[in-house]
Amino acid sequence: MSVSGIEAVPAAGLSNLVTAAPAGQSEDKDMFLQLLVAQLRYQDPMNPADSGEFLAQSAQFTALEKMQAVADQTTLVLGAQMAFGASSMIGQQVTYTGADGASTTGTVRGVTFEAAGPVLDVDGVDVPLVSVITVGEASPTPAPSTTD
Repeated sequence: MSVSGIEAVPAAGLSNLVTAAPAGQSEDKDMFLQLLVAQLRYQDPMNPADSGEFLAQSAQFTALEKMQAVADQTTLVLGAQMAFGASSMIGQQVTYTGADGASTTGTVRGVTFEAAGPVLDVDGVDVPLVSVITVGEASPTPAPSTTD
């Protein structure tokens, strides 16, 4: 008995497709599962795929998920580190590149946290953290002199 129109999807080809795609994208996991289901659905019943290959593919998928979880946690840690770093700049004198490209110096008065990252309030001007060139101690405010 011959079944026409159905071809076996080689298991080695599936793993090459999955590992060739860039890691860290949710589309990759969906594509992997779709390819795995397609491979199971359209395999040749007279020549089924090796179970060891499926086990290897399952291990690759699990490793991909774990690497994505590590990448997500690293992103969270980096965000927290940037927030703490920006908060510690309050009261510090910073030099930054302004919108016009000129270097400007001022004292950090506060910090706001936006989706793109921390934004410093430098003497009333919003300055993204990535624009800061140098950080130093703020110059002391001169005390009012009393003359008799």
